[in-house]
Amino acid sequence: MPPELTAVLALCRNLPSPPGIALRIIELAQDPETDITTAADVIAIDMALSARMLRIANSPLYASRRRIENLGQALTMLGLNATISLALGFTVTQNLAAPGQGQDVRARAWRRSILSALAASLLGQARGLRKAEELMLAGLLQDIGVLVLAQSEPDRYLPLLREARDNDELLALEREQLDCNHAEVGAWMAEQWDLPRYLVEAIAHSEAPATPEDTFQACVALSGAVADIWLSADADAAREKALQRVNETLQLDSAQFDQVLARIGEALPEISALFETTLISPARVQQLIDHAQELATLRNLREMQDAALARQRADEFEARANRLAEQAHRDALTGVLNRRQLEAVLEQEFLRATRHGWPLSVAFIDLDDFKKINAAHGHLLGDQVLRAFAGKLQEHLRNSDTVARFGGEEFIALLPNTTETVALEVVRRVLASIVNTPMAEVASGPLFITFSAGVATQGGYERFADVQDLLKAADDVLYRSKNLGRNRVIARSPSTAPA
Repeated sequence: MPPELTAVLALCRNLPSPPGIALRIIELAQDPETDITTAADVIAIDMALSARMLRIANSPLYASRRRIENLGQALTMLGLNATISLALGFTVTQNLAAPGQGQDVRARAWRRSILSALAASLLGQARGLRKAEELMLAGLLQDIGVLVLAQSEPDRYLPLLREARDNDELLALEREQLDCNHAEVGAWMAEQWDLPRYLVEAIAHSEAPATPEDTFQACVALSGAVADIWLSADADAAREKALQRVNETLQLDSAQFDQVLARIGEALPEISALFETTLISPARVQQLIDHAQELATLRNLREMQDAALARQRADEFEARANRLAEQAHRDALTGVLNRRQLEAVLEQEFLRATRHGWPLSVAFIDLDDFKKINAAHGHLLGDQVLRAFAGKLQEHLRNSDTVARFGGEEFIALLPNTTETVALEVVRRVLASIVNTPMAEVASGPLFITFSAGVATQGGYERFADVQDLLKAADDVLYRSKNLGRNRVIARSPSTAPA
């Protein structure tokens, strides 16, 4: 990049800069100690960003098996790397597509960036790269040089954008008029913003004369040519040009390439909504995709049948693996969390409550005279009682609450962001319902049970040094409850009257 242009950009007051939330996320991306909880705390500051992350977690781009209801679930499902990459994409580009001079050509460049993001990600997936979000981010940012030049040097650069019929002509005009290209400007800009090094390198090599040997960078460099299929006046020529480059570099054949195009077309409505931009497949592009899919269907019918069987088996193996993973976290008898998983959840909620100053209540519950049930009716009926009680306990609590079997006939109810007074009232309501609900049928009729419980709360009346101290406090209150005659719930606070 010529020193004169560098100096102009460095001194330009109109140069776009990332918003504050983006700077925080860039810091997270550079910090090897970052965890998902820290990322969630930063993203939660921006309501619009939080809504976007929740929406993308529920989108067809991520085929979740269940509805994601809150930001914590969304980020846990996406994972740390995907969370940071997607958040960077949403925030760093926030001001680049804002209305301004040359809105028509700048909007076209922005549409190319979004199409490139999809193309980079899907090309990477076709080559087996497990970096979908990083590829999407790199594809999205590879043309930031165009948007930076259009905003900072509109008088010199916008005429080039209008004159160029395609990206190759734009690169030639840039070299002639500016003695550099937009990829060099974009890489310089990325360095000024202190973006991760892999992004700087991907942007810098996105318009190199030779396609990079690194597969990640190659997917980014090729993504623009794929995006041009949607933007070119001659979609057939653009497809042939992109296919040739993709085949030479990534060794994807025509059928594989057309599948990438089809997946881009399918994802356009969702990605358009996420970036609040109108993106549609032109009629000729859709015809190319439809025709390619028809040919593939006729040519590979048997292969598709075999693939369907393989997918079915894979789904069965995946479902089995998921069941095994879930079973590792669940108590085999009652289906609630086991003690080991409880400790992990409790540790996480304790740290969150401590950081935000939220109350965290724990109810330690013990079924009264349970050993007498086993002695009188046998262990099988005792197991039935435990299962029934665990189910009823879950029914009375919120989805955000946690129920776990601590051991034997002891259970833990974890109530985040709940004061001691409220937690006490909730557990007493549970007790009032349980004593009137039969847990099993025996020869003499319905079998009813009672329980004793102790409630302790982090925050409010007292603060505990760690999770174990909080659990011990609830356990101590539980034994006080049993010593007072069982069938009651009391709390740690001295102002709480036994009931």
